[in-house]
Amino acid sequence: MTNYIQLHQTGSSYHLIQYLGNPDTTLVTADFWLAYGPRPGTTGLRRPDLLIAFDVNPAAYKATGGYLITEQGKPPDFVMEVASVSTAKVDVLQKRVEYAALGIPEYWRVDETGEFHGDKLAGDRLVDGQYEPIPIEELPDGSLQGYSPVLNLYLRWERVQGEQGLLGWYDPETGQHIPTLLDEREARNIERNARLQAEARAEQEQAGRLQAEARAEQEQAARIQAEAYSEQAEARADSAEARNLELEAELRRVRGE
Repeated sequence: MTNYIQLHQTGSSYHLIQYLGNPDTTLVTADFWLAYGPRPGTTGLRRPDLLIAFDVNPAAYKATGGYLITEQGKPPDFVMEVASVSTAKVDVLQKRVEYAALGIPEYWRVDETGEFHGDKLAGDRLVDGQYEPIPIEELPDGSLQGYSPVLNLYLRWERVQGEQGLLGWYDPETGQHIPTLLDEREARNIERNARLQAEARAEQEQAGRLQAEARAEQEQAARIQAEAYSEQAEARADSAEARNLELEAELRRVRGE
């Protein structure tokens, strides 16, 4: 499960294929056996959690069902093992010796908690047939980072919760993380949140317009009502004045004026 979470659930292996390019000659694969040359059976052969090789024949790899150094004409350029309780000591000790003997230029190990490998992130570079540790630096946010000359990428153990971390891959030129499914999901979430915020603003603006229209209608109704009251008052005043004139006329008539 750790292997799946670190390399596949996030889409890292798929996006490494896209990032590195040249799928006709570049191999990015996992969990297939690795051997120097043909041999009966595959018992005891190593199956790296991640294997990357440039200038090779991916079709031959698929046909063979594994990576044969004699068939490809060169060892893989990069292998990685993700820590598990069952393989931890083998990853750190035996595989380190075996991968160096096969001539693999870089061997990396990642352990999401550091519980099994002892290091959360570690890498080795082949120098004169022996592995020498690749420097790992701690960043201000607590992440651990090392540079892979073979991939021209920074590998980074990034804290996700407590002491648990997730493997990241960073372009040294841009400083940006190469795209992953997590990045795509985050982008979709950002887009969705922006859309929801825009819709909320539009609804608020519409509600504001409706309220303004309602206030305008109320003000207009109040003006109409006030005008009606004024007209009624004028009519009552005219009626009262007419009645007074009638009374004055009747009074003059009675007086014989």
